[in-house]
Amino acid sequence: MNFDDLIDRRGTHCAKWDMMEPLYGVPADTGLSMWVADTDFQAPEVVRRKIHEVADGVLGYTNLDAHYKGAIQWWMENRHGWSIEQDAIFTTTGLVNGVGMCLDTFTAPGDGIVLFTPVYHAFAKVIRASGRTVVECPLVNNDGRYEMDFAAYDAMMTGSEKMVILCSPHNPGGRVWTQEELQGVADFAKRHDLLLLSDEIHHDLVYAGHKHIAMQNADPSITDRLLMLTAPSKTFNIAGLHTGQVIIPDPDLRARFAARMAALSLAPNSVGQFATAAAYSPEGAEWVDAQVAYLDQNRQIFDAAIEDIPGLSSMKLESTYLAWIDFTDTGMPREEFTNRVEQDAQIAANHGTTFGLGGESFLRFNLGTQRSRIEEACARLTRAFGDLQ
Repeated sequence: MNFDDLIDRRGTHCAKWDMMEPLYGVPADTGLSMWVADTDFQAPEVVRRKIHEVADGVLGYTNLDAHYKGAIQWWMENRHGWSIEQDAIFTTTGLVNGVGMCLDTFTAPGDGIVLFTPVYHAFAKVIRASGRTVVECPLVNNDGRYEMDFAAYDAMMTGSEKMVILCSPHNPGGRVWTQEELQGVADFAKRHDLLLLSDEIHHDLVYAGHKHIAMQNADPSITDRLLMLTAPSKTFNIAGLHTGQVIIPDPDLRARFAARMAALSLAPNSVGQFATAAAYSPEGAEWVDAQVAYLDQNRQIFDAAIEDIPGLSSMKLESTYLAWIDFTDTGMPREEFTNRVEQDAQIAANHGTTFGLGGESFLRFNLGTQRSRIEEACARLTRAFGDLQ
């Protein structure tokens, strides 16, 4: 459980490191990769042990629904106080596939899908790819903290909207939404007769002083229009197994989703199920707690360095390992501050424009890496913007 151990992922078909130069022009040999949202940590020993055990056996058809779903139930109840029926759990090929399946099942081409932007870029991508319309409701940046303005959002609705997608906790801003804010989202969905799709993939990565509330717990009366998304991928760094869950409390919505899954003959891969069941365990919980403590130190070190650079500011993360850095006060055009990060500091970070309205002056930095790399990134950014000192 030593998160400081450097792992060189270059040349391993790793998207995060091997695509850094083609996509960002950051040199593969000397660059730092801080874009894709996976970490540079080994998956927990309990997960790797299970995968080795499975690989030594017969890789045939399996039936581990009760074991796998039971582990999910245990985790959500013990970590989040959220009770789930086994029949409510559906497995998709990751969370973005889960979004696509929900759009396909419950909406039609041309329907408006509401996003609170800036937000995870894959939402808009899959909405547009499915022929639906992205409706952006901009978050309010209140002194470095995102908030919602439901009066403004109410005025934007036209009646063509059929679904609202909430990112909870929020990516890229790191907000852990409060009970009052979640109630506001639920009431907004009710007022405009919208299905509510709540992506809670980062719910295990929450820092001290904040507590994630599952949307189903925030307002139980919303369950007749609620679709929940979870996955072990961010928590345990197993995104490559592409195993996520759509959890649907309402029996009628559940039946519609099950029918669509059956029509497409979609079934989960067994290695992902075995890994999920192993991760959602007391041993997995111990590993997660240690990881969050390590990430907490990373964010504090990175924030301190950013705040020491005139013109840069960091949203104070309440959750996730994704730092959202604002370059507005540098007075630089987007091309200039991006070039300084990519060419001078040789760091690959996500461009804020891909997250929608409100992201234009930002870059997103992945802090899920070894401490030495965080410290190196801080030193490089300090040099790249040294003329502002």
